[in-house]
Amino acid sequence: MTHLLADYTRHKDNNFNLIRFIAASLVLFSHGFALTGHAEPLSTSLHMTWGSIAVDIFFITSGFLITGSYLNRNHLLHFTAARFLRIYPALLAAIGFCIVTGAMLTPLSLPDYLANGQTHEFILKNMTLFSGAGFLLPGVFTDLPFPYVVNASLWTLPYEVWMYAILALLMIMTTMLNRYISFLSMKRVFLVVASVAIMTHIVHHFLPAAPAAPASSSAPPVIENFIRMFSMFFAGAALYIWRDKIYLSATWLYGGLCVLLLCAFWQQDVFFVIYCLILPLLLLMLAYLPNGRIRSFNRFGDYSYGIYIYAFPVQQLIATWLPGVSVPVMAGLSFVLTLMLAMISWHLIEKKALRMKMNAQPARPLQNT
Repeated sequence: MTHLLADYTRHKDNNFNLIRFIAASLVLFSHGFALTGHAEPLSTSLHMTWGSIAVDIFFITSGFLITGSYLNRNHLLHFTAARFLRIYPALLAAIGFCIVTGAMLTPLSLPDYLANGQTHEFILKNMTLFSGAGFLLPGVFTDLPFPYVVNASLWTLPYEVWMYAILALLMIMTTMLNRYISFLSMKRVFLVVASVAIMTHIVHHFLPAAPAAPASSSAPPVIENFIRMFSMFFAGAALYIWRDKIYLSATWLYGGLCVLLLCAFWQQDVFFVIYCLILPLLLLMLAYLPNGRIRSFNRFGDYSYGIYIYAFPVQQLIATWLPGVSVPVMAGLSFVLTLMLAMISWHLIEKKALRMKMNAQPARPLQNT
């Protein structure tokens, strides 16, 4: 029996929670190398890290689910409210956690710390995100293997917010133009946008590399990462728009794609091209095809966002408390502590915000989008 992707998206029973949990944990694991002064093995062989792969997974998943969220609500104000409630309440708590942690570690007095421009920038940038994220607090984490940066994971959140805005704008413009130009259907527009974005991302990979940023730099190159996030997000968005034409039941095909990806490990450029082309489809296969007991993971809640926004400062604290900590100890200890914070974030903040979000015209809400 064959099933269209559209058949699977009619209900919320899927593996996206588990996928995002694993992706957030991979970011934590990946950062553990840099924060202890070690190179991640995968980065030397493929010029990628488990963390970068996890971020790609986040953006593909987000593009797919957020597009469904927009179309199900079909109302810009309700869509904006839902996005705000999913991102900002937990983020504000994480910002507060970083500010309090910094106040305990900085050599400055509390009044000087709170009056410092870096503190203001950290709060204001991370509260708004449209102008980028803030990473530095005065006098905090200055003598670590990865110095100065308080919460580097936040660098992706402005891109996430920008993608939401671009998606909404593209939806509105396509709907308006389609009234006058029938050829500009939603399917055609999103297929072209996603295809051009992925090809641009691949071509950009083969261009001469920009000079490497210093370890204390606030963020990776903006243009390079915008291209990357845009391509992953809108690949997911296009797959949702085309869900009534995509079959997920041909497991032999997806198995073959996995083998192809594994075989490409021998050459990093070949791997990169294949990775960009097939990761979105493989991700949807993992989200919808495995069923049974694996779906019971959804009962625990969605801790991925909490893990993502708390892991980096927790790991910097561990590096402060345990100088010379090994990667395995960092990974294990930081995972336990971060998971505890993520559980608190989910049950006390995110879950309650999600209930409010469901009141924002939740016509056919998808899984925690």
